[in-house]
Amino acid sequence: MYVADTARMEDFYTRVLGFTATDRGALGSTKLVFLSRDPREHHQVVLASGRPGELPFNSINQISFRMAEFAGLREMHRRLAAEKVRELYPVSHGNALSVYFLDPEGNRIELFVDTPWYCRQPVRIPMNISLSDQEIWAWAEAEARKQPDFMPVDEWRAKQSRAMH
Repeated sequence: MYVADTARMEDFYTRVLGFTATDRGALGSTKLVFLSRDPREHHQVVLASGRPGELPFNSINQISFRMAEFAGLREMHRRLAAEKVRELYPVSHGNALSVYFLDPEGNRIELFVDTPWYCRQPVRIPMNISLSDQEIWAWAEAEARKQPDFMPVDEWRAKQSRAMH
């Protein structure tokens, strides 16, 4: 992603989101910082200097990162709230529990964990992340069950597999 302030963005992505700078270099005058949260992946995000200041809008709709577990999502929400990021909101999509926010340059970021359910998208239900894990998962399942085409995600995947063959 093109960025205006490489140092600020690297600081945010490493300090707040837990990425590690795995490499850095330049292509001509463009400085690159390679970032990853997975030791098996050289990079998941590349910050590239040179974002034009005159863009009328941010051309990135969103960048989504899967979290390993809900406890990590909850911890990231806590860290992001402490960081006072803009537009911090947790939601359920039925098939995922997500936390959205804007990074320092206004890029929309989604951190999410999958749920064991499928329901037709789009679904966006505000989530009270202050509830206990047990309360959130019970609430999320009850809300997902109200959505069109609700089913266990394994059933949905089996249907998709049959449709693709």
